[in-house]
Amino acid sequence: MSARLPRTALSRGPAGSLPELAARYLEEYLDKIRLAVERLSEDQLWWRPAPGTNSAGNLILHLCGNLSLWLLAGVGGRPFERHRAEEFSADRTHGKAELLARLEEVVAACRGVLAAVEPADLERPAAIQGYETELLDAVVHAVEHMSYHTGQIVWIAKELGAGREPLEYYPRHRGE
Repeated sequence: MSARLPRTALSRGPAGSLPELAARYLEEYLDKIRLAVERLSEDQLWWRPAPGTNSAGNLILHLCGNLSLWLLAGVGGRPFERHRAEEFSADRTHGKAELLARLEEVVAACRGVLAAVEPADLERPAAIQGYETELLDAVVHAVEHMSYHTGQIVWIAKELGAGREPLEYYPRHRGE
């Protein structure tokens, strides 16, 4: 496992704006996913805890699709054609390095979109994935969605690594 700990959104002081805070959280979740996935073998990347559940590989593909739809297309106006069902049906179609590189690329592009968002932009209406909403809602949804699936990917890595060195993101809080 990489010795590098995740960059945390709150450890860098006040963000100054919601888009900047959102970008920081996307970066933090990316780091957590990277550290978790580094512990998995190529086979474990596609392990499903039970029938009807998703593997870490599926969840990474899903995050790429969701972030691309909600932030890159919905907020940034970039063209994007999503194939959501394929995110969940994929099995051993991509390796760890490829999936992590793809997620890193999407998160970097999302950070760029968020950097261009002005506070007044957050009130603009948006229609995304059948929802009539505002850009503020889209940003919060995307960050919350990535948080949720980051937790699932981390759980998979912990479950499959039971008995090995623990996966720990906040050693400075040990013993609190």
